[in-house]
Amino acid sequence: MSLLHSNILGEGKPLMILHGFLGMSDNWKTLGTQYAQHGYEVHLIDQRNHGKSFWSEEFNYTILAEDLNHYFNYYKFSSACVLGHSMGGKTAMTFACKYQDLVDKLIVADIAPKFYPSHHQYIIDALKTLRMEEISSRSQADFLLAEHLHDWGIRQFLLRNLHWIEKGRLAFRFNLDVLSQKMEEIGESLGHTESFTGPTLFLRGSRSEYIATEDLSEIKLHFPKAELETIDDAGHWLHAENPQQFIEKSMVFLNS
Repeated sequence: MSLLHSNILGEGKPLMILHGFLGMSDNWKTLGTQYAQHGYEVHLIDQRNHGKSFWSEEFNYTILAEDLNHYFNYYKFSSACVLGHSMGGKTAMTFACKYQDLVDKLIVADIAPKFYPSHHQYIIDALKTLRMEEISSRSQADFLLAEHLHDWGIRQFLLRNLHWIEKGRLAFRFNLDVLSQKMEEIGESLGHTESFTGPTLFLRGSRSEYIATEDLSEIKLHFPKAELETIDDAGHWLHAENPQQFIEKSMVFLNS
């Protein structure tokens, strides 16, 4: 079984961080460094079909959780804290439910255990318009993407995945073909009987619609010890939009 790629920062208690859909571990480098300064050994992990990790035709939350379990086994972790954002939050939830003893504390950023209808299709469609063999710079890719994606922030998030695979030839680090076929998997809900009884913190952005107040009952069903906190002046990318408050609230929880 292939091992997930990771960037490891600091020393101390292990803290796993899982990025969201079409993201990668590098998105968390700034915050990861801060957690490391607070005494954690931070593992910024690329999930399969993302970042520098392996590509595979198989892609669902059960498999993503198994990948993380294999990672724990490889590094011989008896337990760790786990933090996941969006898709990574669903992976983190699934992992905590399936491997209870391995998770000391769980932090879920701006995603609930419920089903989400597919809503990334416009991004996938925009990415598929790019003829990568004809693109020779990031600025050119940005110009072409802008015809379909008007949000500058989303374009910059996606373009961070671009890398040179050979001289004069760019490619994305994510596996666009497989991820576009597995869109339904991204929105899947947690299994009805799945639960994790350890300490759990859900963080939501004040301007995000991913976690509604009425979702708390379903959250408590799966995570009876869950707390829900709101990050001010932040949307779905709450860790990037208000990193100071994200660190503060998560550290209070981790240190409690």
